[in-house]
Amino acid sequence: MERLFVIIVAAFIGTGFYLWFSWMLRKKSMQDYILTHLWLLHPNAICYWRAGMALIGFVLYFGYGYQAIGIVIFTFAAILDGVDGIVARKCDLGTEWGEWLDPLCDKLTYLPALLGFAYIGIISIKLIWILVAVELVGQLFARHILSLLKISGAANNFGKIKAIICFALVIFCALLEKNPGVTDMGDEVLIACIILAAASIVFKFIPNKLYADILSTLNFICGVISLVFTHNGHFAWAISIIIVGQLFDLFDGRMAEKHGGTKYGPYLDDIADFVSFGLAPAYVVAKSGGSMAWLFCFLFLIGVAYRLVRFVAYDKKRTDIPDGIFNGLPSPAGALIVLGASLVVSPGLLWAFAAVSVGLMVSHIRFAHFGQVVLKQIPKPLFFVVSATIIVTLAFVLKTKNVDMYGYVILSSVFLYIIAGRKWVPPS
Repeated sequence: MERLFVIIVAAFIGTGFYLWFSWMLRKKSMQDYILTHLWLLHPNAICYWRAGMALIGFVLYFGYGYQAIGIVIFTFAAILDGVDGIVARKCDLGTEWGEWLDPLCDKLTYLPALLGFAYIGIISIKLIWILVAVELVGQLFARHILSLLKISGAANNFGKIKAIICFALVIFCALLEKNPGVTDMGDEVLIACIILAAASIVFKFIPNKLYADILSTLNFICGVISLVFTHNGHFAWAISIIIVGQLFDLFDGRMAEKHGGTKYGPYLDDIADFVSFGLAPAYVVAKSGGSMAWLFCFLFLIGVAYRLVRFVAYDKKRTDIPDGIFNGLPSPAGALIVLGASLVVSPGLLWAFAAVSVGLMVSHIRFAHFGQVVLKQIPKPLFFVVSATIIVTLAFVLKTKNVDMYGYVILSSVFLYIIAGRKWVPPS
């Protein structure tokens, strides 16, 4: 418990500093101070500072046994990764060199620590070297090619989420070293980091206007894979794949809003939504058992289809519905109600949950769009933290195989969305 206390204190200090600095940076006096002390507070200088601090923390932790001090220093260095970004934005100090330097310093911050924990037996040596290889390819070769093509090499969402997870993994390894009874999901999280690192590289070479279509395609693929898992009786895996598809669906909307898309994008998105949030959850209901399973499977499928058709054919054209507001519960949330319930309730109650889900989807109760409205109320760094938390939670559930907990987490998340989705609906 001593190690956990140190981690909590370090996180409290680091988060407190970040919030204080973010608040101070709103003041012109602070911005002027930064501009007159660029040697110390330029975003690039902060990158150097945090990489140096991480090296000091590494030496203290693994070389001299001052592990508590090493944890505090590393945590502070990780927090500075968010500080350099807000300084660059608020003081207009972003540079091409900074775009290259920032992800490099991220890697210099967490990779040495992860290698250290691998060689003392906490995480897989093989997996960490795969991550190092992918990171080096992205930093040295991919970015060089991008510069020749005159394409920005700035970190994308996949890279930012991966960095947050890697920072968290270092702290988790420190906790695990002194508390071996803690559920060891280090390798599962490491695999997620490798996938995100690879995705970050691939998406840098893809034209921005194709981002949304590719993410919609990945959402569709998740729905198909989920159907296969459900057919083979692997319900937890099937549900996990659908949730991954929901992450892709969340990002495709953000990418379409930011970069635009192709003329086929909206159709592809609708097809992917129907498969991942209609057909796949309905099949889970059908396979749950009971004499009425197929009836409620059909009811849910019809409800999702009606919800999507109404949205495309009517709701999009209505002038009385503000942008970012849905008429009826969105189908991803409706799917979560069914998926969460399928893990924790009897078949009879699952049918009731399916009926409630359909009722909310086809209703005229308005809900705020999670990506366009709810998330915009959340600071961008917190969005990346939430995304990273979802991925780590999936890794934990798959490691522990605690199906009941998984179901309750899913139901709790959709319940929180329903509250938030109603809160930010403007009055009619």
